[in-house]
Amino acid sequence: MSKGDRTERKTSYFAKVAELVKSYKRMFIVTVDNVTSSQFHQVRHSLRGKAVILMGKNTLVRKALREVMNDVPEIEALLPWIRGNIGLVLTNGDLKEVRKLIVANKVAAPAKVGVIAQLSVTIPAGNTGIQPDKTSFFQALNIPTKIVKGAIEIMSDVTLIKEGDKVGASEAELLTMLKITPFSYGLSVIQVYEDGSTYDPSILDIAEADLLKRLSTGIQNVAALSLAINYPTDASVPHSFINGFKKVLAIALSTDYSFPAADDVKKALANAASFVSAAPVAAAAAPAAAAKKVEKEEEKEESDGDMGFGLFD
Repeated sequence: MSKGDRTERKTSYFAKVAELVKSYKRMFIVTVDNVTSSQFHQVRHSLRGKAVILMGKNTLVRKALREVMNDVPEIEALLPWIRGNIGLVLTNGDLKEVRKLIVANKVAAPAKVGVIAQLSVTIPAGNTGIQPDKTSFFQALNIPTKIVKGAIEIMSDVTLIKEGDKVGASEAELLTMLKITPFSYGLSVIQVYEDGSTYDPSILDIAEADLLKRLSTGIQNVAALSLAINYPTDASVPHSFINGFKKVLAIALSTDYSFPAADDVKKALANAASFVSAAPVAAAAAPAAAAKKVEKEEEKEESDGDMGFGLFD
């Protein structure tokens, strides 16, 4: 490829990045380690009409983003995350829905030598179906075995690889012999970009009810602190008004001073006896009404049972 062709491709790529960055305000930064081309095709197909995947060398992506920063300065927040084997998924749609589509396509894969384990791998106890001549191989890995019916049997569950460890040659070979594919690979979201800020994707898992609960707790804490130090804030002012009203009402009830709201309270307190006497009357009326209802139902049952005839008719 000639130098002119490379220059033309770079110019075209920069123009594409600029167009995408100006068109989409939300992005996912995803890792693409061990992702096959067929997986990419499937993810692109599932995201069609909802998101766009942008790939490229990190140096090219960073340079393209810097060129568009004059028009979109907030895109600078992305630069620290352009490292490693990553890609960008751009969207204007619902972030939760798009993330679900991104991570949905995962493919089971064997443990290859040198790969960092994404989870702990445990070999279950039981018959392996492997011939006894491989016993020394298990012994080298400190796996307790015995021979049962001409095959090697693992006596107890064994954690072969711990999460974060590098897979060794022996571990990889054993898992291959046991036909165990412990890992699964696909696009993984490591960061979310939205309107000039980046945040952890776990934020998307917080429900609206959780946010409201945390907001309410925060407002209560601010109000309590403001009242304690006698410093007015938007959160404490309603409480201050209520507390002030309670104090003024207490003064009005204990003195001749009054105001319309206090007059209503004074009238209620003056007629407290009527409220007390009305409650027992209502309580007594309820059982009487219930008793009458039961009597009527019994009379009705008797009349229905006799069918209009006497005992000796």
